[in-house]
Amino acid sequence: MKDVIVIGGGVAGLVAARACARIGLSVTVLEATDVLGGAVGSHEVAGLRLDSGAESFAVRRNAVAEFVAGLGLTDQVVAPNPAGAWLHLPDDRTPGGSVSVPLPKAGVLGIPGSPLADDVRRVIGWSGALRAYLDRLMPVLTIGREHSLGELVRKRMGRRVLERLVEPVTTGVYSSAADDLEVDVVAPGLNSALTVTGSLSGAVLSLRSAAPAGSSVGGLHGGMSRLVDALVADLDHFGVEIQTDAPVTALRRAGSDEDPTWTVTRRPPAAPAGAAAAESLDARFVIIATPGAQALGLLGALSPAHAALADLDWPSPTAIELATIVIDSPALDAHPRGTGVLVASGTPGVTAKAITHVSAKWEWVAAAAGPGRHVIRLSYGRAGQDSPTAALSDQELLALALRDARTILGVDLDAGAVQGFARTVWGDALSPATVGAPARVNQVRELLAATPGLELTGAWLAGTGLASVIPDALAAASRTRHAALGI
Repeated sequence: MKDVIVIGGGVAGLVAARACARIGLSVTVLEATDVLGGAVGSHEVAGLRLDSGAESFAVRRNAVAEFVAGLGLTDQVVAPNPAGAWLHLPDDRTPGGSVSVPLPKAGVLGIPGSPLADDVRRVIGWSGALRAYLDRLMPVLTIGREHSLGELVRKRMGRRVLERLVEPVTTGVYSSAADDLEVDVVAPGLNSALTVTGSLSGAVLSLRSAAPAGSSVGGLHGGMSRLVDALVADLDHFGVEIQTDAPVTALRRAGSDEDPTWTVTRRPPAAPAGAAAAESLDARFVIIATPGAQALGLLGALSPAHAALADLDWPSPTAIELATIVIDSPALDAHPRGTGVLVASGTPGVTAKAITHVSAKWEWVAAAAGPGRHVIRLSYGRAGQDSPTAALSDQELLALALRDARTILGVDLDAGAVQGFARTVWGDALSPATVGAPARVNQVRELLAATPGLELTGAWLAGTGLASVIPDALAAASRTRHAALGI
């Protein structure tokens, strides 16, 4: 019998496994796919090893930086090009046209701290800026809190700010409309600052002044997948058994509440003909670190109360597809749209919701690619909408991505100059940021707290990004260690 079985080999699972193994617990990690790391993965495109998922981490609270230091990667942390992102929007002056403008600097999720600033007026015009400035004159309700980010922005600053500044950011970061996002999840402290300062723009300035100086995100030289490489090396050092291509099909509890044991049933990896259809492993403790849908499925067989968790008002998963292109284009040397562009919903002539000029954002990518060669990555898929790319062949997706990139970047990109192309699909994530998420998460955590020997962790509970995922995984491992050894 193992001390701990971790179900899921994404970053949350690997972090939890490492924390348990470091104090001597025997640990097995079971990963359903043939690769580890989950959303922090890599692929090779035109001879370049590039991030296939997450490419950066938020520097708030130093949670990731401290963890990276423990893996010996501090000297590999890099900051992005400070040039910043742009917006691609419908052009008010040209029916059916579109325009690209720099994203205003002094904002939070696109909400401006100075509505009359030149860079804000360039996006929303004088009428939009004056409407947004009325926020400074409106009374603030001190009783109650706004839950919907979109509703808050619409009430305080008007439709133009919402549609042309906030929506492109929220769909790019959270793949969700601002109306569907919980304020306290995506902008912690904003509600409280609004009450204190008396205006939404004042709240934004307050949050920005309290933030640490420098870039709000960081990355790793060579890509975020280096974090996964370091974690796997550490797990090997501590004797953790890792099984890939071994999806877990059932979870069962035995023993007493005071001394439970767990049986995990999984399909054996590369099972030969005639082998058993499933194998069982026993453990004193289990940590589930899978995406939300799989986790809820495993919990459902434990009790009616656990099964009822699946009936909470979870948002529908959003299918996200990334198209990565390596292309020879000296015209892109000037970085015509900064480090990337966020696209407003409904912008004519563009299907993508965002594009990252990867070789403009990260110096190490530019150095690896060489002069005149560039890496761009386009993102497709918005919450509540069918995937616009799922039915496309690779060649059709490449053609669409090039067409979008030409329009957004304002540069003629020759299909014959493409040196490499890859597509990545993320299709089963439950958003941790939609309205009602805190209440749903609390219900899950309260029931798990009353289920001895079992822990849950992952982005669908903790929140988007490594700065949320890593502390949550460490907390789950800490509770498991305490139950196992009293430390």
